[in-house]
Amino acid sequence: MRYSVNSVWENKDKYDVVVIGAGHAGCEAALAAARLGFRTIVFTVSVDSIALMPCNPNIGGSSKGHLVREVDALGGEMGKVIDRTFIQSKMLNKSKGPAVHSLRAQADKALYSRTMRQVLEAQENLEIKQAEVVDILTENHEVTGVMTFSGAVYHCKAVILCTGTYLKARCIYGEVSNNTGPNGLQAANYLTDSLKELGIKMYRFKTGTPARIDKNSVDFTKMEEQFGDERIVPFSFTTNPEDIQKDQASCWLTYTNEKTHDIIRANLDRSPLFSGMIEGTGPRYCPSIEDKVVKFSDKNRHQVFIEPEGLETNEMYIGGMSSSLPEDVQYAMYRTVPGLEHVKIVRNAYAIEYDCIDARQLKPTLEFKNIKGLFSGGQFNGSSGYEEAAAQGLIAGINAARMLQGKEGIIIDRSQAYIGVLIDDLVTKESHEPYRMMTSRAEYRLLLRQDNADQRLTEIGYEIGLISQQRYERFLKKESYIEKEIKRLEHVNVGANSVTKELLEKYGSTPLNSGSTIVELIRRPELSYEILKPLDKDRPEFPEDMEEEIKEQVDINIKYDGYIKRQKKQVEQFKKLESKKIPENIDYDKIKSLRIEAVQKLKELKPLSIGQASRISGVSPADISVLLVYLTSHQL
Repeated sequence: MRYSVNSVWENKDKYDVVVIGAGHAGCEAALAAARLGFRTIVFTVSVDSIALMPCNPNIGGSSKGHLVREVDALGGEMGKVIDRTFIQSKMLNKSKGPAVHSLRAQADKALYSRTMRQVLEAQENLEIKQAEVVDILTENHEVTGVMTFSGAVYHCKAVILCTGTYLKARCIYGEVSNNTGPNGLQAANYLTDSLKELGIKMYRFKTGTPARIDKNSVDFTKMEEQFGDERIVPFSFTTNPEDIQKDQASCWLTYTNEKTHDIIRANLDRSPLFSGMIEGTGPRYCPSIEDKVVKFSDKNRHQVFIEPEGLETNEMYIGGMSSSLPEDVQYAMYRTVPGLEHVKIVRNAYAIEYDCIDARQLKPTLEFKNIKGLFSGGQFNGSSGYEEAAAQGLIAGINAARMLQGKEGIIIDRSQAYIGVLIDDLVTKESHEPYRMMTSRAEYRLLLRQDNADQRLTEIGYEIGLISQQRYERFLKKESYIEKEIKRLEHVNVGANSVTKELLEKYGSTPLNSGSTIVELIRRPELSYEILKPLDKDRPEFPEDMEEEIKEQVDINIKYDGYIKRQKKQVEQFKKLESKKIPENIDYDKIKSLRIEAVQKLKELKPLSIGQASRISGVSPADISVLLVYLTSHQL
């Protein structure tokens, strides 16, 4: 049953777009819709929770850094805000190839939230409203508005659901269970019933977070200090690197041990995760410490990162030890960790259960297939992580605006961006646990590097209307420099002289017997564009604000040229399948030789293309062949 109120009243203000939730998805969705000229209102259960980081206050990391760069290249906000509010920044996986390099920054939690709120408050066409939305109003399977807990009706043409972990949320540790959202904030207890009445299939997922501890109770002498990078690389392509070089806060590394594990094993019967008290499915790739001890019983220790929550607080985050064990057990296990022997807990660790959807009910535009004007983004779609949420929120906001513009929705495909991989996986593949982005999920990851996100997506952002003319012209200028420099280097010859010999010896590179081009030398693993500068007397000067980016792109494009060309050929094959569209009114029951399971899955998910159909679980390559023959023979 839907929530009912004693009196209903209509808000006379007119809105085009309503965004429900102001987490990382909601912020990007609301900003995108408002920046594209539509009057937008974003609802939140608490204005103090805008862009809140209830788990670790960091942005980026493996594959997630790619998403943030892509959000920025399309005109989103997350990269800009973390550049303004980070307290430590690090490029991960630098010892590996550029495809898996990922930027990660520890944020000042309170400052990040405040800064994003200021961005929303300053945005034209955007209003913030603290209220709980309890009902989605529709007519003839089309959105007409929303109703709040107080009975206020807000009419609109599009609604974007970005409820995060708040729907019927329940926080649990030990025998303690509270019907609250993260950090003790108010849960949204009524919207689920409205969604179910609209025919939307719901899941129950869970995630967890470690305790927050008092910095004054930590002995850092027993831990390994973790420093940020000496040279900070920004997330946003609009941030001048020189503007963000600063002193950084340290993080710290320590480890659990057998004593820690013994305490956990002895108390598993008190863990709601193992007692059956928790119903929801948790994230496989971000397990609790109880999960780690049980599933990886051969490991005698696990990494624990102690990271600051901000510069103006003593609270610290215990990365790697999320838990839902009782409070007394939390104290006991944390105090076995070197450096935490006398630790004081400020906030207990907890697990949180919440309602979310089966995202296969969505189109790749993130609009519900059966309800026009209803879009969805973020953890509500069954994903995990701030970055995944922001990416989906941005696409949902863009496509809600494009629907109102009478334009086709933007679909970023798997060959264009990690955003495309993320959304395609969510709307195509069945998932019974929170989805986490990983580099291994991307088939074309050498093309989808974080360093070239602007080259892949800025033009799309410009066409959408979220990238300014000035930014687009800067991008084109940078592209021109890269292209001209690579062509120039193909014709720069280096002789086998004493200067060349000395430089090659210095870097352990094979001496030249005859002349070589700079390009051929750059392809050697131990050499680079920058190292070879002394041999290139005619090297041009580049604009200071884009010099490092140009050098990086020249180096990568030359060094990995063969691999890049190979992946581009694979993308051509992929595009052929993606471009083969499947008519909406196709009758799968009439296609002979399609297996029963394939018919059921195809009817349920209604793929837009042969490519998407091929990625549906239960649809075999043989089924795809049958489908292709049918479409060709019927000239569809």
